[in-house]
Amino acid sequence: MSTILKQARQRFAREGAQRKKGKGDTSANRFPEVIQTSYTSLDVDYPADFLTPLPDPSIIKVEKIDFKNSELSEYRNLYAVVLDNVLTQAECDQIITYAEMSKGAHAEGEEGPADNGWVPAMVNAGRNAEILVTHYRNSDRIIWDEQEIMRRLWQRVLQGEGMKEYFSSLEGEKYAPAIGTFRNGEKWRATDYGLNERMRFLRYGPGQFFKEHCDGTYETPDGRQRSFYTFHLYLNDSAQALGIKKGSKEDTPDLLHGGATTFHSTDMTKRIDVDPKIGRILIFQHRRLLHSGDLVTKGVKYTMRSDLMFEYEDQDLDDGGDDADGVVFE
Repeated sequence: MSTILKQARQRFAREGAQRKKGKGDTSANRFPEVIQTSYTSLDVDYPADFLTPLPDPSIIKVEKIDFKNSELSEYRNLYAVVLDNVLTQAECDQIITYAEMSKGAHAEGEEGPADNGWVPAMVNAGRNAEILVTHYRNSDRIIWDEQEIMRRLWQRVLQGEGMKEYFSSLEGEKYAPAIGTFRNGEKWRATDYGLNERMRFLRYGPGQFFKEHCDGTYETPDGRQRSFYTFHLYLNDSAQALGIKKGSKEDTPDLLHGGATTFHSTDMTKRIDVDPKIGRILIFQHRRLLHSGDLVTKGVKYTMRSDLMFEYEDQDLDDGGDDADGVVFE
């Protein structure tokens, strides 16, 4: 069971016990309603040249997070990398519009969905089931399934220095911290598309956040493919990334403040922040990297999350190692 589900159940059990004195009132004693969910996407007509490879890959700046020489040295063998300038501002703006179009928004002469298709983000509670736990995860979401867009995004990532070499195949002890269990000769190959077709667009307004958690491995229904790394694309700038102080003359009314992706020490006393920046991509291993979506204090944060997908070469898959305490997010 995921950490979030455990904590949610414990919280609701405590509240139920505290209110049990109210005769006939059992509502506080209930676990959040489990909702059966399924997601479909409308076809979106985007240009053939949208997100094609950059003519000058050298503009992509790649920086691996050096946990060993940071305050989070306990993660010294774990992997996270930041790529800047992967998308332009225009591309970031457009992909948000396309995500909304996948839910029926922006259609000429038609009334679109409420809030352009954005709905509260929920937490996975099992196969095709979710719960709303806003004290832990508080944001809005659009889910858009579009494999070709993800293929193009992955090709952009591979233009970054060292990315193709690192992610093409996972083999040897170097990758053991990400995979979890490693048999002699085990090799995982990046899928042809690289990324899961499911894009989870997330929108955080003032007061919204995602508390501490570790991501869990996603496995395709046929068991042929598995994820080991999280992919985060930031779609707008933050004041922190731009070096703008709150209340300064450069601080516009709608500029995002807060909203970093924060890696935490296991005792929650130390942290490393990755601040939202237009076209920035953060990739990090699922296993053991405790992280959160920091509180947004002003403005709105837009991101898109997915997973890097790998295929075990002989398909002799095991039970997934020790990733059961991670959370697979929809």
